[in-house]
Amino acid sequence: MSRRVPVTKMHGTRNDFVILDNRRAHILDPVAFGRFVCDRRSAIGADGLLSIEDSAVADARMRVINADGSEAEMCGNGMRCVARYLTEAGEGDRLRVETLAGVIEADVLRGDPAFDVRLDVSTPEVERRTFEGRDVWYVKVGNPHLVVFVEALDDLDLPALAERVQRDPAYAGGINVHLAVRTPAGLDVKHWERGVGLTMACGTGAVACAAAAIVDGAARSPVAVSVPGGRLIVGWDGDGPASLTGPAVRVFDGDVFYDEARVRA
Repeated sequence: MSRRVPVTKMHGTRNDFVILDNRRAHILDPVAFGRFVCDRRSAIGADGLLSIEDSAVADARMRVINADGSEAEMCGNGMRCVARYLTEAGEGDRLRVETLAGVIEADVLRGDPAFDVRLDVSTPEVERRTFEGRDVWYVKVGNPHLVVFVEALDDLDLPALAERVQRDPAYAGGINVHLAVRTPAGLDVKHWERGVGLTMACGTGAVACAAAAIVDGAARSPVAVSVPGGRLIVGWDGDGPASLTGPAVRVFDGDVFYDEARVRA
């Protein structure tokens, strides 16, 4: 039997999500619910589901379920959306949220219609590598990224490149892939995210690109990162956690009809 499940649609620089407060909804299988609700033709549609859970070590826990049902360690754009959701639910403007990548701290700056949210993400681990004879940067920011600097964002077919990277045994667990162009203002970036494909933005991907540019000596903190969905600001002094600042937009609140037994069958 189907029941109404309350959800919220949000986006961070047009990287869009469905927010499920599972502390109240009690969905038994958030992965199955994520695949259902993220379908753009039969449900709401989104790049991913963000399931808010109880946490024993922080104010709340965030699970990141990609549109294909895979689970990511962390999502910078999604975290900003969850932080805004928790703030508007009366849970404070300064928050600590548990993820698979550790506890993330968020400061929420109220605004209308977009809130700006500043996150302290994990310390970037940056390593120069090669792929198909090209210099690339492997960057871990809680989750893994491969950054390729190019002269123009259309120099490479990003989806084709990303699919080849996924088949490399070195990245057997899957990895996000980004093209980045150095500009006088900062960086222009294009994203491909595992479990989703091309996206309008990737928060941890923006951090990865900025960190690679800083280590390479091509940028100085703070770095303005222009993504297809807007602009993000990354701060990092080369040591310790990086910061990510950007908008979080609440699109609508509503209910979906969901038959958990049928979807899980």
